[in-house]
Amino acid sequence: MKRTELFTKTSKTAPADEVAKNAQLLIRAGFIHKEMSGVYAYLPLGLRVLEKIKNIVREEMNAFGSQEIMMTVLQSSELWEKTDRWDSEKVDIWFKTELSNGGKLGLAPTHEEPIVAAVRNYLNSYKDLPFSVYQIQTKFRNELRAKSGLLRGREFIMKDMYSFARNQAEHEEIYEHVAKSYEKIYERLGIGDITVRTKADGGVFTRQFSDEYQMLSDTGEDTIYIDQEKGLAINREILTDKNLEKVGLKRESLVEKRAIEVGNIFPLESKYTDALDVYYSDQNGEQKQIIMGCYGIGVSRLMGAIAEVFSDDCGLVWPENIAPFQVCLIQIGEDEDVKLAAKKLYQDLQDRKIEVLWDDRDSARPGEKFADADLMGIPHRVVISAKTLDQNRIEYKSRQSDTTEMLTVENLFVKLGKQSITR
Repeated sequence: MKRTELFTKTSKTAPADEVAKNAQLLIRAGFIHKEMSGVYAYLPLGLRVLEKIKNIVREEMNAFGSQEIMMTVLQSSELWEKTDRWDSEKVDIWFKTELSNGGKLGLAPTHEEPIVAAVRNYLNSYKDLPFSVYQIQTKFRNELRAKSGLLRGREFIMKDMYSFARNQAEHEEIYEHVAKSYEKIYERLGIGDITVRTKADGGVFTRQFSDEYQMLSDTGEDTIYIDQEKGLAINREILTDKNLEKVGLKRESLVEKRAIEVGNIFPLESKYTDALDVYYSDQNGEQKQIIMGCYGIGVSRLMGAIAEVFSDDCGLVWPENIAPFQVCLIQIGEDEDVKLAAKKLYQDLQDRKIEVLWDDRDSARPGEKFADADLMGIPHRVVISAKTLDQNRIEYKSRQSDTTEMLTVENLFVKLGKQSITR
């Protein structure tokens, strides 16, 4: 993409009512547009990041063997009344409305009930199990406080997966396989070294523990206690000697940290299948309960969390796998030789499948172009000018470094090919 063709612009300021660091940076860099508190539109650069996160999540869910579906956002009240989750006194995050004929509708905050209702026609025999399905879809929750940017939205993108098993042992095997898939996702996103599996309260879903995936951050809303040697943590909400013993942690080995939740997995037992009368027949023809699990990753929340943590005084610092572009090519000067050299390198980068944003603006000063590249967080900056052409070199700078190098074009391609995800 050429910068002159990008309709968005950077800004030195964010909306006065935006207090979250992640949203301030993403708005200033032109990645998102704030519609209202807790509701954001994704502009071209932001959508590129969002889609890359989605694709990593999708690839790992597919590799696990889960099947992608897409459920409806609009939900009728009848289904949710069966599980006692329609009543706003019990679930206070619903957005509700009415049809012109009087029927009641809600915007789905989650999809346990609809998933069970949808698969009931395909679940009869033990031979139909186990399986899992997932979707990546917009969710709506009427959050009372939506002041954390993408970390706590009223409208947001989530991957929610649901597994169906014949018994507890089969469920636990699936559960642990998904946990490993989550670890792969976080590694590919560039946050594996700062994301820890955390035992937490199962809430209304289960008497068992749930598992949160918490990304370490001084600005996080959650307090967790980590055993760094085991790579396991426990949420402050359940920090008791009894629970520590259950999960195999010792209080004296724990370190207190602040963190942002970037995923969770829950055992659901048979809560929803029982409530909706969905069972299977075993080898003897006996009716048996179906054991479920649910597995969530807030895709847009992840984007906000990474922006919150991977940033500095100059702007965003994207991990390479999800950056909107790998390279920001900056053209300095309007000499014909400079333009031709920049155009050639732009094409050469694309030919090598290296995503590049070419800052070809005539009106912008060099300092403005450098500042914009830093604010956008593009991992690699390459400069072509009359000075670099005189040396038959290009100027290279990593977003994570304060130093610049003079490289040949061939050495640039070698460097880009060898770059790995680092924090």
